[in-house]
Amino acid sequence: MEIRITTSHILKVLLLLTWIIFIGLCVEAGAIIVNTFITLFINPDAVKNFWEGADILAIYQLNTNHFTVLALVMIIIAVLKAIMFYLILKLLSEKKLDFTKPFNTHLKDFILKLSYLSFGIGLFTHCGSEFCVWITGQGAKITSLESLNLTGSDVWFFMAIILLVITQIIKKGIEFQSENDLTI
Repeated sequence: MEIRITTSHILKVLLLLTWIIFIGLCVEAGAIIVNTFITLFINPDAVKNFWEGADILAIYQLNTNHFTVLALVMIIIAVLKAIMFYLILKLLSEKKLDFTKPFNTHLKDFILKLSYLSFGIGLFTHCGSEFCVWITGQGAKITSLESLNLTGSDVWFFMAIILLVITQIIKKGIEFQSENDLTI
């Protein structure tokens, strides 16, 4: 008995995985926001138990403004990632993918938005890592950029460029498809 995996099955699995990742990213963004709020306005000792054990006590002790900037960058990155997966989730769940006409403006706009989000994540990741390097020069000790999710900006920039190229290919495909429809 042969089990056949169809595109429909793959899309259902991708939808499930997207939901899991989206929920995780929302939890991460929310936790960073809540931890930052608690540290700044309720209990400064909460910085010791920051999200996923990120050791930023030295930054907080050096200057609370530096802590605030770093936390803001971490929040922006987490929210941009969550928005990215929200868009993917929306695309997969609304079933706006038309396989009879794969080149459409909806798909082009979707990929273009992902490209912009990737670029934004790369930009804030790069700025955050450079800020940490600068803070380290000021005397603060940071355990690792990985624990702050401030690595991989080059990968996000690379992804943004690839998605821009794909957007242009889809744009050309839309032109060909509409010319084809006119000739028929």
